[in-house]
Amino acid sequence: MPIGRVIKSTGSWYDVKDDAGQVLMCRLRGKIRLDGLRTTNPVAVGDLVNFEKERDKETCVIDKILPRNNVIVRKSVNLSKESHIIAANVDQAILVATIAQPRTSTGFIDRFTVTAEAYHIPVIIVFNKCDLYDAEQNAAAEELMRVYNGIGYQSFMISAKTGYNCDRLKELMKDKMSMFSGHSGVGKSALVNRLDPNLNVRVGEISEVHEKGKHTTTYAQMFPLCFGGFIIDTPGIKEFALFDLEKETLAQRFPEMRAVMHDCHFNNCTHLHEPHCAVKEAVDKNIIAGWRYENYCNMMDD
Repeated sequence: MPIGRVIKSTGSWYDVKDDAGQVLMCRLRGKIRLDGLRTTNPVAVGDLVNFEKERDKETCVIDKILPRNNVIVRKSVNLSKESHIIAANVDQAILVATIAQPRTSTGFIDRFTVTAEAYHIPVIIVFNKCDLYDAEQNAAAEELMRVYNGIGYQSFMISAKTGYNCDRLKELMKDKMSMFSGHSGVGKSALVNRLDPNLNVRVGEISEVHEKGKHTTTYAQMFPLCFGGFIIDTPGIKEFALFDLEKETLAQRFPEMRAVMHDCHFNNCTHLHEPHCAVKEAVDKNIIAGWRYENYCNMMDD
């Protein structure tokens, strides 16, 4: 049976590219929906699938989803007991954030990085619209980058408008499967167009009243890049709720906590209220950023 990669998902139909480069319109065979998957979208962009032509039709049906290397997943907005797979089989995730217009909270960033850590997906954090930052916002971005770079995440400022640091991002994306994610309005589509003008992805506007972005990317889609590799552009995310992560292992998804937690007095330390906790001691000594620890505590509460 032929194998193809899902390059576009609109909910009911999927564009699948086969080995010859032909793009075929596919739907799911009904039985796939009955496999007990707790997800709103059984098939995601990036998936490798088996498919076959429908008799006397130009369309195809997807028979099987091949094993995934990884996924980026979050809790479904409408169905709390189900997940929503943002993308599958990616080499890295690029989180597009901003300090302003609209501001990306560290809570959002950390929920994203925690999820990526759970599936061993490297994350690059880019702070877009740096051409708009004033001195205070620039200092805030520098502090965030100092912390994230210190943890082990590559992070830097970028400008889709001026092209600042876009060549740096291109080098990191070359010949890789990269997923773009972030709030609506952070400039994902504008950044995609700056990286590869041939793609001509539609760009939205920012609401002046709420300084929030309007959705321009309405479904996930994969594009080949002129400089090598692929990009998966995804719809803007308002909230990033964690799905199927255990409290007992959450601290392990924070690299700076993982580095010291073996020195905790108790093997099952939650790093919340136990005495002689190496993580809390590291926070007190500013080895671990206080706001990162606060985000951890908020996740534990959730």
